[in-house]
Amino acid sequence: MLGLHDEKGALWPVGVAASFAALMRKALVEELAPIRLRPGESHPWAPEGQFERLPGEPNRWSASKDQSWEPLRPERVVEVAYDYMEGSRFRHVAHFRRWRSDRTPASCTFDQLDRPTAVDLGIFLDEAD
Repeated sequence: MLGLHDEKGALWPVGVAASFAALMRKALVEELAPIRLRPGESHPWAPEGQFERLPGEPNRWSASKDQSWEPLRPERVVEVAYDYMEGSRFRHVAHFRRWRSDRTPASCTFDQLDRPTAVDLGIFLDEAD
């Protein structure tokens, strides 16, 4: 799961990353073990220690699919490629590019994202009249 900080410093979920081959996924289990949350530690996305899919985000394609996740302390930074944003979330699965040891988690904000310039489509309707 991926997150970005808002202007007040709160960490918000923005989507998930893919592109991990089976061998890499196995290696990640060991590599990420040191930042797994221990019993009693809290996570910004897991109220009362519930580590199921985030509230309000059911899987629309398979309601019975297991959406549990294992929380990590938000200490790692990853660079991803994405199609576009819809509101405050990536519209499709983001693709892992590389780890960013040169960045801190707090430096990862919504402001850094490339977003297209908004266009008022109403101007085209006015021209057609």
